[in-house]
Amino acid sequence: MTLKDISNGPDWIMWIVVILFAILSIVFLTGHGAGFIAGYNTASKEEKSKYDEKKLCRVMGAGFSVITVCILIMAIWEDCLPAEFAYVFLAVVLIDCVIMIVLTNTVCKR
Repeated sequence: MTLKDISNGPDWIMWIVVILFAILSIVFLTGHGAGFIAGYNTASKEEKSKYDEKKLCRVMGAGFSVITVCILIMAIWEDCLPAEFAYVFLAVVLIDCVIMIVLTNTVCKR
């Protein structure tokens, strides 16, 4: 059984998600888009001053890039990849999110 066998929606939705995540990755990697980070955009001035905004955006951009590449792999090779790759994708995303949380609370603090 492949990923194609278990997918329910049209393929173009996957490509739209890839494009959106790629755009967000680029915006974050360039050091912009801090307003898209949940919690940071609503933080007070004092709370925001505790973080290096450029580093924060770059960490988020790197994390989003990993997820984008995984979704891209799933979109391109969904006919070949086994259905169990969905579990690999889930594990990679969860590990990526944990790493992003740890890095934002350690490396990105001033």
